[in-house]
Amino acid sequence: MNTLKIILTLLPFVWTIGMVSFANKVFPIVLGLPFLAFWFVAGIFLAFLCLQAIYFIDSRHKQDS
Repeated sequence: MNTLKIILTLLPFVWTIGMVSFANKVFPIVLGLPFLAFWFVAGIFLAFLCLQAIYFIDSRHKQDS
């Protein structure tokens, strides 16, 4: 379970920082945004989803103990 939490914590970091060289492009334009801006906005949503998953994992863990 801790491994899953570590992966969920690192995933937004790797998305935002580690993949910038991949996403550092203007084209394609996605939803009216340059690709890099879209990449960062998608990273914010990914971070939200990862933190939400960690919250549910922790709340389920606290109910069991």
